[in-house]
Amino acid sequence: SVILKNNVKQQLLRFIETEHTGDAGIVYCLTRKRVEEFASWLTDQGHQAVPYHAGLSTEDRQGHQDRFLNEEGLIVVATVAFGMGIDKPNVRFVAHVDLPKSPEAYYQETGRSGRDGLPANAWLAYSLADVVLLKRIMESSEADEQHRWTEQHKLNAIVGYCESVTCRRSILLNFFGESSPSECGNCDTCLQPVQTWDG
Repeated sequence: SVILKNNVKQQLLRFIETEHTGDAGIVYCLTRKRVEEFASWLTDQGHQAVPYHAGLSTEDRQGHQDRFLNEEGLIVVATVAFGMGIDKPNVRFVAHVDLPKSPEAYYQETGRSGRDGLPANAWLAYSLADVVLLKRIMESSEADEQHRWTEQHKLNAIVGYCESVTCRRSILLNFFGESSPSECGNCDTCLQPVQTWDG
């Protein structure tokens, strides 16, 4: 499911406490500062949460990763630095409190949940401010024009995914050149179709 941000901390808390109390999960943030802020805040709300980002010492990162692999019900709040090589089968949710940079990143990060074959949730909250921030980051990049164009195309694609009124699984599969024979019946737009009108 995808929602517009409106007090994202409370939205995240409601999602966790309504659907995933006591479950292992990953919360992705765009910056290290946000990772620290959300990990601390979730802990204050009574949830076991640890930060994970490249600014932590190697020992802290390894310790938090080991805890995540071996403990039940731990939430890791992370930048994209977390998850490569992680194969914890019972991750029940992946939440994004900031817009991912691309459909590839989103697909890879959400794919870290439900590897045991049981149901899991992918939850994303986004805002126009996320888009502005990511565009600013891209514009300040020293990459060549072709690379920046590609990154802009990917950002447009993930925004299109967020703002779509059709099946989200179909959109993702289509982005990767695959087709979906029908609606998935699991995403928010399938379960609660968005009201549309002919403009």
